[in-house]
Formats: sequence, structure tokens, C-alpha cells
Amino acid sequence: MTAITWNDQQPIFRQLKEKVIELIIDGEVSDGEAVPSVRQVAADYQINPLTVSKAYQELVDESILEKRRGLGMFVTESAREKLLSTEKTHFLEVEWPKILERIERLGLSIQILVNDQQKKNEEQ
Repeated sequence: MTAITWNDQQPIFRQLKEKVIELIIDGEVSDGEAVPSVRQVAADYQINPLTVSKAYQELVDESILEKRRGLGMFVTESAREKLLSTEKTHFLEVEWPKILERIERLGLSIQILVNDQQKKNEEQ
């Protein structure tokens, strides 16, 4: 796993869980691939093994990870597909309405934002 900077906004186990989800969505950890052991993650990030276990257990409960006796934790088949679907739904139902409300409050339009982004892309 890559470096993680912990913040005070939410519990560390949730931040770790989100990091694992990001790694799966970004394709850095594939379906069927092993994730680092609880002990390894705890040692690498100097956090309590119970914190890592809690993050992993939530992912097991959501069928993103699975325990294989004597082998460790593995990403379930089609975990990425499931996560993408869940994340898209969350974005469209929760995050996007807030973003759209802010855009409208600032007197912006989607077209202005798109044009601005195209100009920035052309400058690069």
C-alpha cells in the first residue's frame, strides 16, 4: 500500500478502509489478489492491529474482501465492479446534488466549468 496521511476528520479504520477501496477501484489491487496482512499494515503505518482488523472486517462484511483460512485476506471476484457501482451511485445521489447546488449558488454553469477546464487542458 502507498503512504497514507491520517486526518482527524474520521476514524483511522475508516480512512484505511477508504484507501483499500481506492486501491481496488484504481486497479492497483486486482480481484483475487491478496491484501497485506493485518500485522504488516499495522507495522507499516504504526497503527493498532485492531484498527486494521476493523477496517478489513467491514470490507469482509461488504463482500469486498474474503478470508481464506491460513492464506490471509483476498479481494473478492468482481469487487472492483461492485465498488464502482456503489461509488457512482453515492456520487450521483449524495455528492453531485451538493456540488450542483454550490455551482448554482456561485452563479456558474456547467458550460462555463467545461469551457474553463478545456482551456486549462489546452494550456498544458
